[in-house]
Amino acid sequence: MIDINDPDMCEIVDEFCNESGELLEHLRDTLDKFEDDPESPKLLEEFGQTVDRIMGASKTLGLEDLGHLCQMGKIIGYKCSQVNERPLREVTGGVLFDLCDLLEVLLGNIRDGKDSHDFNLDAFKGRLQWLASKFKHIERASCSYDEKEAGKAQTGKTTTAELDRLINQFGKAS
Repeated sequence: MIDINDPDMCEIVDEFCNESGELLEHLRDTLDKFEDDPESPKLLEEFGQTVDRIMGASKTLGLEDLGHLCQMGKIIGYKCSQVNERPLREVTGGVLFDLCDLLEVLLGNIRDGKDSHDFNLDAFKGRLQWLASKFKHIERASCSYDEKEAGKAQTGKTTTAELDRLINQFGKAS
């Protein structure tokens, strides 16, 4: 694991925070578009691909909670893209906006070298658990909005269990 407080790492951590901040803006823009068009699975795939970039860098830097939060967002976005119920999609959009808010808090903490936050993790985890229960019937691991690609998509038998594990672990790394 990399020590993000190491003075030699300042430039890397700063670059990570700056790039993640830009990606966070893109995530919010994507969710704004999704809010206007909740029938578009392409937007949820775009969300998943973008949050995946933050996830990869977070895990490389050893930022477990941030990486897990991004991974949850990716799985939830992909699973929601396969749901036909508009109200559930709209609720999911709200939860993903909250996820972005928490990402912003965690990124700010990293930038400022703080460990604490005022975000109610237990309430957020409860919402994630409720949402995950709505997606238990969806096992596809990736989003594919193209009919030809849908036939090729691999099933992810572990995605539901993985989401449950991530939710239960979240907040324990910090």
